[in-house]
Amino acid sequence: MSLQAKGVISVLPTPFHQDGSLDLASLRRIIDLFLAGGVNGFTVLGVTGEVARLTDPERAQVLDAVIRHVDGRVPVVVGATAEGLHACIEYSRQAKAAGAAAVMVSPPRMPKLNSESVVAHYRTLAETVGIEIVVQDYPPISGFTMEAALLARIAKEVPGAGIIKLEDAPTPLKTAQILQRANGTPISILGGLGGVYLLEELLAGAAGAMTGFAYPEMLVDVIRRFHGGKVEEAADAFYRYVPLMRFEFQQGIGMAIRKEMLRRRGVMECAAIRPPGPVLDSSTSLALDHLLNSMRRQGLPWV
Repeated sequence: MSLQAKGVISVLPTPFHQDGSLDLASLRRIIDLFLAGGVNGFTVLGVTGEVARLTDPERAQVLDAVIRHVDGRVPVVVGATAEGLHACIEYSRQAKAAGAAAVMVSPPRMPKLNSESVVAHYRTLAETVGIEIVVQDYPPISGFTMEAALLARIAKEVPGAGIIKLEDAPTPLKTAQILQRANGTPISILGGLGGVYLLEELLAGAAGAMTGFAYPEMLVDVIRRFHGGKVEEAADAFYRYVPLMRFEFQQGIGMAIRKEMLRRRGVMECAAIRPPGPVLDSSTSLALDHLLNSMRRQGLPWV
């Protein structure tokens, strides 16, 4: 299934049992909940999927579970970022063989990385594997900042690399800059960062969002209204939902909050993060109670 880079591509968490083992039953429940909420696709084995804490056999288990359970209902994007080109190619081949629509790849972490080596990395991957590539622009993880001109160049020069997952703030400004430099080259930009800048990214020309958020129905609602020409309605919805996005997207503890939200939604058995990882403290849990109760009193859907 080809990737339609528009709408909401939900980045899946990786659920664990309390003992740290994989909880694939919870993963399947999350997929069902998000599909019922109208998402347009999934990304698996991303940063917020705790991919760095998975062994290679566990990566394969998670990928197989997702592909089998989604069963072609929506496209699946697979994280394939690696320190070296060889490993990136191997992860991408595994994703393609499993039935993924695309791979998501950041520049490799390496000394003296420059624009030419970044373009060469993506070009070699595209030529070797022949799968659509989502270029992930997230400098805190890659250690390399791709300027707007470089991202537009990759889209122009690398076949199948015209989708950008943009997570280098300020994302609305960079969205506009990339599209200005595209010069007619088709580029789809998907915002990340928990959706906290979604409306502004859409106004700047983004096609949607590829991000983890425990209530993707809210992102779906905003984007549907926006693409339906109801921009003011989209803005009203977004500014009602953004407190929850902001709270979940707290640096350092955001994944623990997201998992706790999914546990409360009844689809995740427990909110365990593999060590070394954050544990939700009592004060943050209490603040989450207040926020959810406030949103319920406002009559907001899904909460």
